[in-house]
Amino acid sequence: MLDATLKTQLQAYLERVTQPFEIVASLDDSAKSAELLALLNDIVSLSDKIALRIDGNASRRPSFALNRADGNISLAFAGIPMGHEFTSLVLALLQVGGHPAKVAQDVIEQIQAIDGEFNFETYFSLSCQNCPDVVQALNLMAVLNPNIRHVAIDGALFQEEVDARQVLSVPSIYLNGELFGQGRMEVEQILAKIDTGAASRDAGKMSAKDAFDVLVVGGGPAGAAAAIYAARKGIRTGVAAERFGGQVLDTMAIENFISVQETEGPKLARALEEHVRHYEVDIMNLQRASALIPAKNAGELHEVKFDSGGSLKARTLILATGARWREMGVPGEQQYKGRGVCFCPHCDGPLFKGKRVAVIGGGNSGVEAAIDLAGIVSHVTLLEFDSQLRADAVLQRKLFSLPNVEVITSALTSEVKGDGQKLTGLVYKDRNSEEFKSVALEGIFVQIGLLPNSDWLKGTVELSPRGEVIVDARGETSLPGIFAAGDVTTVPYKQIVIAVGEGAKASLSAFDHLIRHN
Repeated sequence: MLDATLKTQLQAYLERVTQPFEIVASLDDSAKSAELLALLNDIVSLSDKIALRIDGNASRRPSFALNRADGNISLAFAGIPMGHEFTSLVLALLQVGGHPAKVAQDVIEQIQAIDGEFNFETYFSLSCQNCPDVVQALNLMAVLNPNIRHVAIDGALFQEEVDARQVLSVPSIYLNGELFGQGRMEVEQILAKIDTGAASRDAGKMSAKDAFDVLVVGGGPAGAAAAIYAARKGIRTGVAAERFGGQVLDTMAIENFISVQETEGPKLARALEEHVRHYEVDIMNLQRASALIPAKNAGELHEVKFDSGGSLKARTLILATGARWREMGVPGEQQYKGRGVCFCPHCDGPLFKGKRVAVIGGGNSGVEAAIDLAGIVSHVTLLEFDSQLRADAVLQRKLFSLPNVEVITSALTSEVKGDGQKLTGLVYKDRNSEEFKSVALEGIFVQIGLLPNSDWLKGTVELSPRGEVIVDARGETSLPGIFAAGDVTTVPYKQIVIAVGEGAKASLSAFDHLIRHN
């Protein structure tokens, strides 16, 4: 199952196992069960502290659980956790085997203190780059607290179950049989939902903090670069981010970040965070900014309020809140979001195997999505508002070579249709004939660009007609001492490498402002 190189690497990791445990497999006569058994045999051959039993009685087959002798852990995988989930498997083996997790002590104590019964199920796909964060978070919680149980389920392998529960987006998380959440979540986010007092406690701690010299709002590439450059100046630096990594977390392949030939978004996001944590930066994650209260006079402090109820003050601010997927804004879109309306073809594509889907958007992102999906689904309909596609020529040639793709131009999507439970199609207007036409579908992937995350700034700093923060050559906004960088600004070409440079520039400008005015 595992090649020699991977076995050598895994064996090195498994040397960190200090506490014996067993893997209990539940198998049947399928080829997938044979494949899973081969994987498990490879694992136990690499450590004398791991044993294998194949007499499991789990209803999902193939699956396996990781059990300690004291029986105080309930952690299982239904399917074969390879692809993006192989890292989740390795971490689970280490943590069940006694290796400490790289999590803050206060988070560990919060998990251990949770009381009640929590039975989590997570549906993932092997090509989803966001799923491992959820799987690893819930696995860790199951290791630390016997009241928490978790099974990670490969949705593509248990298609009947996915259809019955109408899972059309991954990761999808169920708690005690009810839908708990969809999309990427970290340990802190999950804790905030099940430990209801955590948010108010964190808000109080945040508001009690001393003022920062530089406060960066946003944790994407621009925010990370700004924080690093500020911290290296030896000034008090804070980062408040809704999710560290930003849009990079939703990016699959990155091949144009200079000096890094190829990487993936989540991997780059982790590297950015690790680099920031190398310095004395106060990182406050899961904090969504809600209001900006600028200083009224020179020498006073700017204040940022957050949805959590907390607030922070600073001498200078760097706004780096990035952008989000642009939505179609048509009837039915919100109702069927996560039930057929999707934004990540890499994550959710495998759930639509053998089905009919549409891609909205004829730029590079839309055409790339259609090409990827064509290898999974039965048919792809690509709809573009303009009279021609805007994607690069090489992508268009590939697209038009595929037999199961139809391209419709001059098409204005006007409505998403469904049966109340799941999406069933869409309606578009032919801009040439003005005729409305229907397309029967089971999934829609929206790829029509980005919107700046600047709603909370309206009425404060000057914004462009598109909602972008207007900045000068130094990254300064219309208000003294407030700077901005990255995709939220008017700087053209929304690229990671540009955001990093703009973040560094804004930070240097903020430092210059401090030494001149404070």
